[in-house]
Amino acid sequence: MPHFSHSNRAQTIQNLQKQDLDLIVIGGGITGAGIALDAASRGLKVALLEKGDFASGTSSKSTKLIHGGLRYLKQFDFFLVKEVGSERAIVHKIAPHLVLPEKMLLPLIENGSYGKWLTSVGLKVYDILAQVSGDDKRKMLEKKEALALEPLLPKKILKGAGYYAEYRTDDARLTIENIKTAVQKGATALNYSQVTGFDYQQDKLSGVQVTDKLSGETYALKADFVISAAGPWVDELRELNASKHGKRLHLTKGVHLVFPFEKLPIKQSVYFDIPDGRMMFAIPRGKITYIGTTDTNFNQDIDHPKVTLADAIYLISAVNHMFPKINLELEDVISSWVGLRPLIHEEGKSASELSRKDEIFTSPSGLVSIAGGKLTGYRKMAERVLDKIIEKMPSDKQQQLKACHTDQIPLCGNEFKNSKAVQKYITALSEQLKKDGLDAYQAWHLVTNYGHQSADILSLYEKEKEKLSEAIDSKKAALALLLAELQFGLAHEMVCSPEDFYIRRTGRLYFDPSSISWSLEAVLAVFKEQEGWNEASLLKSKTAMEETLKEHSDFSMDRPYED
Repeated sequence: MPHFSHSNRAQTIQNLQKQDLDLIVIGGGITGAGIALDAASRGLKVALLEKGDFASGTSSKSTKLIHGGLRYLKQFDFFLVKEVGSERAIVHKIAPHLVLPEKMLLPLIENGSYGKWLTSVGLKVYDILAQVSGDDKRKMLEKKEALALEPLLPKKILKGAGYYAEYRTDDARLTIENIKTAVQKGATALNYSQVTGFDYQQDKLSGVQVTDKLSGETYALKADFVISAAGPWVDELRELNASKHGKRLHLTKGVHLVFPFEKLPIKQSVYFDIPDGRMMFAIPRGKITYIGTTDTNFNQDIDHPKVTLADAIYLISAVNHMFPKINLELEDVISSWVGLRPLIHEEGKSASELSRKDEIFTSPSGLVSIAGGKLTGYRKMAERVLDKIIEKMPSDKQQQLKACHTDQIPLCGNEFKNSKAVQKYITALSEQLKKDGLDAYQAWHLVTNYGHQSADILSLYEKEKEKLSEAIDSKKAALALLLAELQFGLAHEMVCSPEDFYIRRTGRLYFDPSSISWSLEAVLAVFKEQEGWNEASLLKSKTAMEETLKEHSDFSMDRPYED
């Protein structure tokens, strides 16, 4: 494992300032991460700068699906369906522990959006365009077969179902593993590093001004090219570059709610109609089931999007309509997230009608910005924008570089041949952890977040257990394992705070929020002992984490109803 830690941050920044970089990438979401990996693997000297934590924007707040874009068939966007379908297979290959097969059920209901014949044809076209093969090919189910797969579906209005393949991921983990793999290939990546200005020579971009948000220091970096992959903040950087002309971003808001699995115990993922004609997902994941998403225009503070009462009521009403045996209420919500989609504005189109295609803007001074696109298509987006950059390089430089080959680069943690090997590894770890009273979920969590890096975490786990003076029980074992994850994150994943750890590196805020309550004091103690945090810093972090928990889970009537 590479040493990728903020403990050597000062030295990293000093080294960067001495370099003449080929490329600076602004934005540490999935698009920026993909660009950094592609650039480094081709042979470019690249630095990735993110103003917050990696994946702290849209790339930790999607529906967390690597999907083939079935919904885009309705918009006749066949190119997008074909591309993301092909990319889905590639991303699964390079990270089978992070991109897991997930069968999706599409209920056919009376007066619904999808009829039986059109669904059958549509899914067949989807299979062809997305190059689906084997057991993943679509099936059309009769009502009885659909109810056998999901008994909670509405018997009275159910007519049958389509059954097709998707893939589930953790978007933030996919982002961090791309970044770690880029670092292995020679890239430099820094979180909490905000680009606050651009430098020019003869009206052409020559570098950036950076503020280190942890130390408050500012410094300059030189580079031949700068790519902005800042997602919802792309237009802000174009304004800073005095080049926001022509096309612009159109931000839409996507909200997801999380419930204990017992409150919404669906047996498998469902993509279903809601009364206003849109479609929605309900996806079981370990201890929880999450639902989403909304698709509404957003023009508020992009640094702090909120889930409103109206958002929550809309989603809960939709679930209760499709699953009449379920009666979800606001107090059942245990977590939530809201992400902003940086789409390209098109006059006269509603939020849900806007294209999900990516576009590249190049300013007169040379700032290259990329926006739009899908999580699934991040690798092709990176390839397209880098091809544009490399075209502008001298021919001798071009000849030194490799062609894009990120489709052949396994991401960190991937030593698996296929999904069966992933499951086999989960089973082996489950048997190992069972000896300490830990359940199968812990093994599943480790492998689907870290892959074969789980072995490094288990080595740290043994050291954590040695610190315990008393006999170990399941509670102590769970805390020791969590602290081992933290030690791994501090050493190898640029964790700078408990928030980084709980939200982006482990997803605990969304998928296991109760674990924060019983572990926060112990996690803060690690930051005090190892990072030298004083009491003021500890109190500030504790308060921030408790407020974040409340913001994501408390849907009392004190919450604003609308944006």
